[in-house]
Amino acid sequence: MAISAILMLLTLAVTMIIGMPITWALGGSIVVAIAIDPHLSMSLITQKMFAGCNNFSMLALPAFFLAGDIMAKGGLSRRLVKFADTLVGWISGGISLVSIVACTFFAAISGSSVATTAAIGGLMYPEMVKRGYPKSYSAAVQAIGGTLGIVIPPSTVFVIYGNITNTSVAKLLMAGILPGLICGIALCAWAYVKAKRENFPVESGFSFLRFLKSFRSAVWALLMPVVILGGIYSGIFTPTESAVVAVFYGFFVCLCIYRELSGKNYWEIIQSSSVTTANIMFLVVTAQIFGYLLTYYRVPVYVTEAFMAVASSPEMFMVLIVVLLTICGMFLEVGATNLILGPILAPIALKFGVDPVHFGLVFVFLLAMGQATPPFGTTLFVSCGISKQPVSQVSSQVIPFILVEVACALLFAFVPGLSTWLGNLV
Repeated sequence: MAISAILMLLTLAVTMIIGMPITWALGGSIVVAIAIDPHLSMSLITQKMFAGCNNFSMLALPAFFLAGDIMAKGGLSRRLVKFADTLVGWISGGISLVSIVACTFFAAISGSSVATTAAIGGLMYPEMVKRGYPKSYSAAVQAIGGTLGIVIPPSTVFVIYGNITNTSVAKLLMAGILPGLICGIALCAWAYVKAKRENFPVESGFSFLRFLKSFRSAVWALLMPVVILGGIYSGIFTPTESAVVAVFYGFFVCLCIYRELSGKNYWEIIQSSSVTTANIMFLVVTAQIFGYLLTYYRVPVYVTEAFMAVASSPEMFMVLIVVLLTICGMFLEVGATNLILGPILAPIALKFGVDPVHFGLVFVFLLAMGQATPPFGTTLFVSCGISKQPVSQVSSQVIPFILVEVACALLFAFVPGLSTWLGNLV
């Protein structure tokens, strides 16, 4: 391997260890490699940045961010929680099931794990504590429920992964539906077992009248993923265009039907979406340059040879991927893992004969799981911030949920049809 490639990787490792933001860590490593390599020019940076931004499908990112912010501030989360409460709140441990189900619904709107944890956790954590649930367990439920935010479409992480690995974004979005629902059910099952074991309080029985009232109030929110995904998979509009449809739909519902947005909210929404978009776009184009240099220096070839030497079959390769990304999730945030490892591992999966969409689903699902794994999970930190509980106590409660998600990851890894069936059907 060239000395410039080695120094590039060392620079990235050192800058991340000392706490430099991933964007600047990637940028610094790129500059070091180009400065040392006599065959490369600094003009490569501007050329690749422009090429990375000049991509139609990338327009989906700012639109999805804007749609998520609109729906989060427009009264949807409260209505979704009320609907979920009438749906499963009467079951043993019902309020914890409500949190997970509400996160599943909100994930189909926001496309963000952090937004899902913040929106639903802010409502559900005080309610769980009020009903007699331990504070650390209540916080853990919010952290694990939020992980579904980037699995169930629309998902900004799927959009980014598809662009940096040249995988169909539409098929990736569809791939997340069934696994996301299966994982949500599995998490609810463990919450039910936990409630039975710990004798958590049970609410009053199911009321069909309350269910109808809450459904009527939440129906516009529940229709949003139907409109977006139905439009994509029926061919009415592309995934990129669907993001713009989501923005207009969100404005219409929150302004004309729920009427909970004010002029101040509009400014906060635009400001938040703009800052998020700028940060993500800069991160993506920087990662694309880094990925180009990795290919230029044949790093994926060396990694592939190493995997080939250890993994004797596609099944063994997928087990190694589950182990690798579980460990990475403990220490790296989603953006870093996605942008650094995605371009390296996707071609290796292809060499092993793994379907690109299937691998993309497993890859992103493990990234999602990593957001709740201690010691550096983002949804874990958000939940601890909401609950004011120490990370150590919440971590001990979230680990059983993590084991459930590991079991789900292995299921998805060894049953490709769960991620490819819907895409192939359409």
